[in-house]
Amino acid sequence: MGEDAPVVYVVDDDLSVRDGLDSLLRSVGYEVRCFGSARDFALLRRPEGPACLVLDVRMPGQGGLDFQQELARGGDLIPIVFLTGHGDVPMSVRALKSGAVDFLLKPFREQDLLDAIATAIGRDRERRRDAAATVELQDRFATLSAREREVMTLAVTGRLNKQIAAALGLSEVTVKAHRGQVMRKMRAETLVDLLRMADRLGLPAAPG
Repeated sequence: MGEDAPVVYVVDDDLSVRDGLDSLLRSVGYEVRCFGSARDFALLRRPEGPACLVLDVRMPGQGGLDFQQELARGGDLIPIVFLTGHGDVPMSVRALKSGAVDFLLKPFREQDLLDAIATAIGRDRERRRDAAATVELQDRFATLSAREREVMTLAVTGRLNKQIAAALGLSEVTVKAHRGQVMRKMRAETLVDLLRMADRLGLPAAPG
């Protein structure tokens, strides 16, 4: 399948459930990988690309809710759709509060599951695009000189060139030149663009 083809990982200790989900999901074009336990899935070196995890709540060994917490602690942001034959309100609240996309009771409507998976993969694609955009901005910021970074940090607080010049002990002409370099290197058309970039980069909102 293509490099950007989404993968659905299924973790359920019931072989018949795994087989049924594998057949259903492949029939609508997903790449599917099935596992009988959370431990088996955790050992997998997953490829890059959009994905989601369809996870059973109750399994021998580590249950789905505890595994969700473990993934979160490890910084693994794969979106999760929970399945269970023995769910209750506290379970579903815990799962959803911890970021699960959906919590479906067995037997579930196939379309409900497909909708939840589509939502999960959409979220993962958006997260990956956002992360890639941040990395690109960090790369641009890294091309700025130390002085240009100082000028940018002050500029995004709304200071005028003469104020920046006074703060840094420079002439206005020099500040204007540095500011122009900042705009060019960061590929910002306007100050508003630069403000958004600074926010994404986590630059201080005011000079230190």
